Amino acid sequence: MLKWITAASACVLAACGNPASESVTEGVQSSSQGAASWAIAPEGDLNEFFECLESEGAALVSAHRGGAYPGFPENAIETMAAIMADVPAIMEIDVAASADGVLYLMHDDTLERTTTGIGEADALAWAEIKKLRLEDNEGGETDFAPPRFADVLRWANGRTLLQVDFKPSASYEDVADEINRQNAEDSVILIAYSMASAAKLRRLLPDAMISLSVNSQSELNRAVAAGVPADRLMGFTGVEAPRPRLFSTLNSRDVEVIFGTLGGRDSIDNEIARSGEEERYAEIAAAGVDIIATDRPKEAHAALAEAGRAPENGVCGVSRR
Repeated sequence: MLKWITAASACVLAACGNPASESVTEGVQSSSQGAASWAIAPEGDLNEFFECLESEGAALVSAHRGGAYPGFPENAIETMAAIMADVPAIMEIDVAASADGVLYLMHDDTLERTTTGIGEADALAWAEIKKLRLEDNEGGETDFAPPRFADVLRWANGRTLLQVDFKPSASYEDVADEINRQNAEDSVILIAYSMASAAKLRRLLPDAMISLSVNSQSELNRAVAAGVPADRLMGFTGVEAPRPRLFSTLNSRDVEVIFGTLGGRDSIDNEIARSGEEERYAEIAAAGVDIIATDRPKEAHAALAEAGRAPENGVCGVSRR
């Protein structure tokens, strides 16, 4: 049972009586009826959406691995729904594939850390994986099952944007096929770790935004030369220290800036948590960052809101309803 939420709450979120992953989307949707929740639902082009936010002086947070916190595991629809109840956040997710080719959310190569299962994450068929239960970061077993990528796409439609990280078992082609089946190209950001990967994703999903590590203007030029237009790029600028000059260069080329405060013990997130200097999130945004990738989405958003740098209700496709 969950350690940090009541049994009644767990039952509502997990769609009690029908725990199979295929039913999770319906259960979360019905449980949220009548309850206020944030939504990120831009109309049309994502580049225009981020330009709108920039003109408003607003930055978004991206919830790393779906925003896990005590009682709520990473890469779970229920966790993402709980985050969206409090803050408007992009959801960064990890997509893997089962032994029989079903795309589902899983970060690790093995099952032990985040589920009740054991062994390689791509060694079991989906019929076995969907019986597992997810564990939170403290090792507490939850009532939530690993979700299929298709279900997550359906859940996110009209609710938020998904930042998609590819695990080795998940092919770009299969992920692109599912995104196309659901006409979700305008609501995903695809993470690429090389110029070649970025160019391939561009060919598969030409209208999608692509997140790529960009550390200089010359790297940006190479990405554009590789076939990824600047207005389809989001420049991931690392996790070490903000670089305002680089941020300015990227913004001047119509490239959205992502900076990460996430990471291990020495991450900026953990530094802020230890020091209590929550205003640093707003300072990072003020330096020219459009998206803060964080393990503390609620705290980061609260700091942005305190400084007047969070999206307001009803502006640029961000709403609370």
